[in-house]
Amino acid sequence: MEEFNEELIQGKIQWKHWKRLFRYLLAHKKVLAILVIVTFTSGLIDAFFPVLQKYAVDNFIVKGQLDNLLQFGLVYLALILVLCIFIWMFIDLAGKLEVWLAYDIRKDLFKKLQELSLSYYDNKAVGWLMSRVTSDTGRIGEIISWGFVDFVWGIVLMFFMLILMFYYNYKLTLIVIAIIPVLVVVSVYFQKKILTTSRKIRSINSRITAAFNEGIAGVLTSKTLVREEKNLEEFSTLTEGMRSFSIRAAVFSSLYLPIILLLSNISTGLLIYLGGRGVFLQEIEYGTLVMFISYTGFFFEPIMQLARIFAELQYAQAAAERTFSVLDTEEEIKDREEVIKIYGDSFKPLRENWPAIKGDISFKNVFFHYKEGEEVLEDFNLEVKAGETIALVGQTGSGKSTIVNLLCRFYEPEQGKILIDGIDYRERSQLWLRDNIGFVLQTPHLFSGTIKENIRYGKLDASDEEIIQAAKLVNAHDFIIKLEDGYDTNVGEGGGLLSTGQKQLISFARAVISNPRIFILDEATSSIDTETEQLIQNAIAKILKGRTSFIIAHRLSTIRSADRILVIKDGKIIEQGNHRELMRAKGYYYNLYTNQFLEQSKELLQSL
Repeated sequence: MEEFNEELIQGKIQWKHWKRLFRYLLAHKKVLAILVIVTFTSGLIDAFFPVLQKYAVDNFIVKGQLDNLLQFGLVYLALILVLCIFIWMFIDLAGKLEVWLAYDIRKDLFKKLQELSLSYYDNKAVGWLMSRVTSDTGRIGEIISWGFVDFVWGIVLMFFMLILMFYYNYKLTLIVIAIIPVLVVVSVYFQKKILTTSRKIRSINSRITAAFNEGIAGVLTSKTLVREEKNLEEFSTLTEGMRSFSIRAAVFSSLYLPIILLLSNISTGLLIYLGGRGVFLQEIEYGTLVMFISYTGFFFEPIMQLARIFAELQYAQAAAERTFSVLDTEEEIKDREEVIKIYGDSFKPLRENWPAIKGDISFKNVFFHYKEGEEVLEDFNLEVKAGETIALVGQTGSGKSTIVNLLCRFYEPEQGKILIDGIDYRERSQLWLRDNIGFVLQTPHLFSGTIKENIRYGKLDASDEEIIQAAKLVNAHDFIIKLEDGYDTNVGEGGGLLSTGQKQLISFARAVISNPRIFILDEATSSIDTETEQLIQNAIAKILKGRTSFIIAHRLSTIRSADRILVIKDGKIIEQGNHRELMRAKGYYYNLYTNQFLEQSKELLQSL
C-alpha cells in the first residue's frame, strides 16, 4: 500500500500548491475580507491595552488621584467588550472557513473519484484513499483557516507593539527584542522535530486505518482461517510504532514550552532589572516599566504562534500535495472534447442527443493487457448480433471478465476497435454506453438504505409502480412483500441484513428497471442456493428476451439455452456454438460440462 509522502516536502515551498489553496480561499472572498478586518482590529486593540495600563499607573496610582477614573474605566470596558465581540466573530468566521475549505476540496475529490477509470482503483487501498478524502482535507481546512487568523493577528500585534514600544523607550525595546533570534532558533528546531514526528505518526495512522478496514471487511475470513492472534500481532506492531512516535512528539512538546517560558522570563528579568534601575534614577516613568513588563509577556506569544504556523504550513503543504496528487490524476478512459460537446459528460449529460442502441457488437482485432508483457487478449475478434445471448466459459484468468470489462469501457483496447451498432464506442460518451448496459455481478453490492431506494438507483426518476414492476419481472416481489416493511425495508450496510440470494434478486431488479439494451451477467448465480438460482433462471429467460446479453458462467447448466457459447482460453476463442453443437463436438466444452455434471451428481448422492 502506498504511504503518505510527507518527507517529499522537507521545507521546500511548492508555490503551485499554495496558489491552488489560495484559489479555494478566494471562493469565500466576503468571509475572508471580514476575517482580515476583524483579526486586524483585534490585534490593534490587544497591542493598545498595555498603553492604557501605563496611563492608569502614571495617572491614578503614582499620583494617588482618581480624577477621570470613571471615564477611563468605561473606555477600558468598552474596548474589552469590542474585543470580545471581535474574538467571537473571528472564531465563528475561521470555523466556517475551515469547514468550507474542507467541504470544497472533498467535493472536488469525490467528483474526481467518480471520474477516474476503474484501473485507478486496482492498486489503491481503501484506507489510502479515505485518509486523503477525510483526514488530509480536514487538516488543510484547519491549518489554513486558523493559521491565517493567527498569522494576521500575530503580525498586526507585533507590528503595533514594536511601534508603541519604540515610541515610549527604544532602549527597553532593544532589551526585549534581543532574545528574539534565540527564540526563533529554538522554536524552529523544536517545531521541525515535532513536525517530523507528527508525519511519522500520520504515516502509521494511514496504515492503521487500512488495517482497521481490512480487519472489519475480512472478519469472516479471519475467523475461518483462525487468524485472530496473527491479526492482533500485526496490528499491535503498528500501534506500538504509533505509541513510540506519539510519546516522542509529547516529549518534544513538553520540552518546548518550558524553554520558551525560560527565555521569556530571562527577558522579563533583564527588563525588570534595567527598567527598575531606570525608574529609581527617574530616567523612565513607573507606568512605562509596567507597560514594558506587559509587552514582554505578550510579545513572545505571537512569535511562538508564528513559529508553529510556519511549521504547520509544511504539514498543510504535505497534505495538499497528497490531495492534489489525486485531483491531478489523469483518467485513463476519457471522452474527447468533441464527444463531450455533443453527448455531455457524467455530470452534465446531453441525453437529447443520445442515439438509441440496437445492440450489434463487434470486437475488431482487439489487443489488451493489464501488465506490460502479459497480453490478455491478442488480436481478438467477435461479432454479436442484436438480441443474441452469448455465454463465456473458461478457466479463471482466461479473459472472460476482460471481454465484458472492455465492452463496458471500464478499460479500452490498446489496439483495435469495439463497435456498437457499427460505430466505434469511443465516438460516444461513456455515460451513454453504460446507461444502456445492465450489469449484475457475482457478488452484488447494495447501498445503505431501503430496498426501494436500491432498485431506484438503476433509474433515479422511476416511480413506485416501475420499481414494483421491475421486482416482479425478476421474481423478487414475493419475498419483498413478506418482509415487515416491504419495499421500505432497510438493507443495512452493503445489504448485510439480506441473504445473498435476496441481494442478487434486488440487483437484478436494479439492473433491469432502466430497460437496458445490453445485459451482462458476471457469474451471477454462482454463490446462491438452488431455489434462488431457479428463481433467477426464470427471471433471466424473461429479462434477456430481445436484448444483447453476455453471461459469464460458472455453473454450465445455467447457459444451456444461450444462442452461442464461447469457450475462452488464453484470451482466444477455441470453441463456439450452442450447447448441443458443442456437446456433439466432444471437445473442451464437452469435457468441462461432463466433469462438472459428475461432480454435482456425486455431491447430490453424498448429501442423501
